[in-house]
Amino acid sequence: MADVTLPSLGESVTEGIITRWMKNVGDVVGRDEPLFEISTDKVDSELPSPAAGVLLKILANEGDTVGVGAVVAVIGELDGAPASPPSPVDEVPSSTPTAVAPTTAPSKSDKGLVVSPVVRRILEDGGVDARSIQGTGLGGSVTRRDAEAAVAKRPSDDVAIALTPGLRRMAQHMVDSVRTSPHGFVAVEVDASVFVTLDAVSRSTTDGTPITDETLVALAAVRALAEFDFFNATVAGDDLIVHRTINLGFVRSLQPAGMLVPVVHAAGGLTLRALAQRLSDLSDRVESRQLTTDDLLGGTFSLLAAPTPSTLVATPLLIQPNVAALSVGAVRHVPVIVLRDGVEVVEPGRRLVLGLSFDHRVADPVSAAKYLERVGEILAAIDIHAER
Repeated sequence: MADVTLPSLGESVTEGIITRWMKNVGDVVGRDEPLFEISTDKVDSELPSPAAGVLLKILANEGDTVGVGAVVAVIGELDGAPASPPSPVDEVPSSTPTAVAPTTAPSKSDKGLVVSPVVRRILEDGGVDARSIQGTGLGGSVTRRDAEAAVAKRPSDDVAIALTPGLRRMAQHMVDSVRTSPHGFVAVEVDASVFVTLDAVSRSTTDGTPITDETLVALAAVRALAEFDFFNATVAGDDLIVHRTINLGFVRSLQPAGMLVPVVHAAGGLTLRALAQRLSDLSDRVESRQLTTDDLLGGTFSLLAAPTPSTLVATPLLIQPNVAALSVGAVRHVPVIVLRDGVEVVEPGRRLVLGLSFDHRVADPVSAAKYLERVGEILAAIDIHAER
């Protein structure tokens, strides 16, 4: 006689479920002929008979969970001839344990179900009772596809929440923007040591108007547009309409209702103090909901300030019909390498990431990067004491 044992089925696999016997007791079986199917949490397999002969005993029923090395059947002699011995790799020491009693899956005779470990886990995670599923596998077994479908159909606790009018308007504009303009994006890191000086003057003008990080970068962005005026433009058919007046839009969040982009008109030529006053007034009227229609129209270039103090870079979508939008990351305190008497040393410093979304119909990454670098140069050169 020859014992049929459950062989090793792969690393970390210690047990499996017998899903189908292909032979019945008394059937003749050939060596290496498929004898039964086993299902584990990693794979489903057909296992061959280790010997030729007659199937004398089945020690584990369909649906039983058995451990690796357990004896699941016995092959006997055929016509007086002994069953062919198993190969050395299939031999099992006499001390090998017998079939493990099923504890994690019911037998088919109990509930008419055959559930593999992976299927059982899917159903348990999804909160579905296997008894509620009509299996489509062999012998009515519940397959992985059956389990996934049952979990997908399970009633959920999801709640439908209607979008506010503000969110719907924002969504429509953003969809239109992406459909209209092939968006490109470039980000560069620039020196932000000018903010040390800003901190030294209490971040305000001489008349007490707040000077924010956004204000300072906006000033540099406007001045750089004098050299990169094709970013202050509109596409009209096959023409690029370059605007001589810079109307700078500032993205403002209206949680949870979406966003607005109020505009500082004629921003070119403004001093730091004048821009701070205009922007402060605009921000106050956003908060008090006192913006006029004119405040929201005519923007030619937009700026998105860091949404949170930990934001490194954001990718704004273009405000149609603009062809560019600047994003400002949070100013970071970082170690920087500087030259002191010809020697590189590490000192505390500040850095800032600037990003530019641009319409790929009229610009490319090189021009976008050069514009951002120029913004960084102008930012570093702002004389805060003189302009505040």
